Amino acid sequence: MENQKLDGRKRGNIEIGAEVEIVQKHHQRTGELTEGFVKRILTKSPNHPHGIKVMLETGEVGRVKSVIVEEL
Repeated sequence: MENQKLDGRKRGNIEIGAEVEIVQKHHQRTGELTEGFVKRILTKSPNHPHGIKVMLETGEVGRVKSVIVEEL
C-alpha cells in the first residue's frame, strides 16, 4: 500500500502521536529527513511557511516536511 503524505506546513494536519518526516536545524542545508512520532507540537500558529516545529518522541526537534498517513 502506498502511504499518503499531508503537508507539514499546516498545524491542523499534525497531531500528537502522528508519524512525520522532519528536517532538523543542522540538516536544513542537506534536507536530510528524520522520521518519527510527534511528542509535542511547538509552533502555535495554524500555518508556517517552513513547516510546523515539533518534538519527536526521541527528543529530536525539527520542522515537519510531511505527515505520513497509512492507507487502510
